[in-house]
Amino acid sequence: MKKVLNWILAAILVCGTMTALTSCSNDDKVVELDQEGYAGMPLIIYDTDIGSSTDDLFALEMLYRYEDEGRCRLLGVVVDREGERNAAFADVMNTYFGHGDVPIGLIRDGIKEPKVWIDYAHVADTKDGEGQPMFSRSTTDYSSLPDGWRLYRRLLAAQPDHSVSIVSVGFLTCLAQLLSSGADAYSSLSGVELVRRKVKCIYLQGGVFGEAVEPDFNFAQGITFAKTFFQLWPQEVDMVFSPMEAGQDVEYTPEQVIADVSWTDAHPIKQVYMQCDCNTGQRMWDVMPVVQAVEGDALFSLSGRGTVILDDLAETIFTPSATGNVRYQLPGSETWAAQMLEKIRRYNKMM
Repeated sequence: MKKVLNWILAAILVCGTMTALTSCSNDDKVVELDQEGYAGMPLIIYDTDIGSSTDDLFALEMLYRYEDEGRCRLLGVVVDREGERNAAFADVMNTYFGHGDVPIGLIRDGIKEPKVWIDYAHVADTKDGEGQPMFSRSTTDYSSLPDGWRLYRRLLAAQPDHSVSIVSVGFLTCLAQLLSSGADAYSSLSGVELVRRKVKCIYLQGGVFGEAVEPDFNFAQGITFAKTFFQLWPQEVDMVFSPMEAGQDVEYTPEQVIADVSWTDAHPIKQVYMQCDCNTGQRMWDVMPVVQAVEGDALFSLSGRGTVILDDLAETIFTPSATGNVRYQLPGSETWAAQMLEKIRRYNKMM
């Protein structure tokens, strides 16, 4: 019932801001709006390389919890790591947390065999004590899922102008393909123009700033896609980076994760920690852009504005500029990190 009420509230907020339509529509076809200054509930598309690091899972779990509280609307999940089993894990997560209707897109022509840190995708197929699937799913045929960039076009075209926040915590494959796309049945706009018109801000886990010198992992794994993304992203649309050092001190240990879900073993994140070696130095990096996208800037220390380019070594070259569209998160204090961890644990403890 809570979820239904939240969706009704979201629909009211969105409908109330529309100036070119007289009613809301669930039609997947193009919806053209004439709107500026969207100030409604955050509308989120989550772009993830799920199937390797577990911080993706906590970031997604928090989006479900935020939506249940009426604080955002999760429009879709884009899986930017190739393989239907990765999409299957996203489906298990959606279904388990009561959001099985959230659409999933999948990359099919992306990075070939990128590094896997924690290989947990098989956990989606876990059986219970009677040999039955432990986790329900909402999709029966993953080959029917749309390409990630197509799902982006469908979702963006249907939203108010300047309203969508993209949270990108993986590779830039689907985003590069979106920006390179042309007009289709959903919108007459090119990918660049569609992003310029519909996206309010993109929050990215990644980037090398300040004293950091190590090339960014997510960008370096698919440097061609990443360079396309940085070259085509509209300068009018804000970008906020969350480099590794922003979440480096937010450590959710395997022992804490398992203990915090004490009421059941049939929990997808708990099963990952029970079946896999997650004692790998995992930090809650991917959660940081989710928190900012939903809760705003107040919880973070941020750089001044500037512009950024990506070099061939996957280093982000930041140039300060008062009119730039780029900011990045700065590391917080020990107290701040403890508060962030408690926020994550509180949501994970919920039944």
